[in-house]
Amino acid sequence: MAPVFGYRITTTPFDEDYTPAADSRRTTNFANLARGTNRRENLRTALRMMDARLGDLTTESGTRSDRYSLGLEIVTADLLLDADGTGPAFPFVEFLAVTILDRATGERIPGIVGNNFSSYIRDYDFSVVLPAFNATRAQFAVPEDFGVLHGMLFQDFLASEAYRSRFARPPVVCLSVSTSRTYRRAGAPHPVLGVEYRQSASSLTDDYFSRMGMQARFFMPRGAVAPLAFYFTGDLLTDHSDLALYGTISTMEVFQRIYRPEIYNTEAPAGEVFAPTLDNPDFSTTGVVYDRVERTELGRKQGELIERLLMVPHRAELDSWSAAGAR
Repeated sequence: MAPVFGYRITTTPFDEDYTPAADSRRTTNFANLARGTNRRENLRTALRMMDARLGDLTTESGTRSDRYSLGLEIVTADLLLDADGTGPAFPFVEFLAVTILDRATGERIPGIVGNNFSSYIRDYDFSVVLPAFNATRAQFAVPEDFGVLHGMLFQDFLASEAYRSRFARPPVVCLSVSTSRTYRRAGAPHPVLGVEYRQSASSLTDDYFSRMGMQARFFMPRGAVAPLAFYFTGDLLTDHSDLALYGTISTMEVFQRIYRPEIYNTEAPAGEVFAPTLDNPDFSTTGVVYDRVERTELGRKQGELIERLLMVPHRAELDSWSAAGAR
């Protein structure tokens, strides 16, 4: 009989006092900001920028610019090889959950979960499996089953009681657009998400998220300079309130301005046709210290870690589970 996996969720406030836990996924972008001598100023600046952006977006709807502020939690999910939790546990995914505080009423309004998604097995796939597969190839290629196990586990996680008991809606993952694709404007702007763009062809990231049951759309919100990539299930435009979408835009646009200033912190906004590049010299920094080189190196190390702890010693259980079609 195929095993039945379980999941365990813990949460950590993401505020100016945040310090990454010893077992936190170190390549997570928010963890990168919270290390070093500038950690507190990094966090304070990033959070202040997010609230300011939320104010910009919601003022358009007639509210005071300081009415709303963001509350962020880091959601950490472990994979349990025994559903009852008695067996070994392994770090699986991390993402952010957004709450919007209405200062006028005191209400705390649930926002969107997902946002700054990261995954140990994704590190393994992209930093271990893919380089090994291409080591002796003259032309880049992708394994036929690339991302299949991760996608099945992620969808199993969303269907689990651990997820459904905490979150009423499926996640939306918001990332940078791909530097290997060209984007073109399409149709009338959405009142919240802004101008939609469509890409020349799907990217490797798009294909990977499709294995997770998620589709992609690309929007440049009002006041932004580049489109964001939204990965979602269901209907992005109707499944979430305007305020929840504003919360995700405010959170992820600021992260991208920090991580990808060459794309998201430039003077010139994307035009009818947009080809994002990290070689763009016309950008300014946010003053928040972020180490992209360290993140890449840690991605490889953490991919190797999960290979050693989970993928190799428990391959038989994983293969049996995936062959049985999960739940």
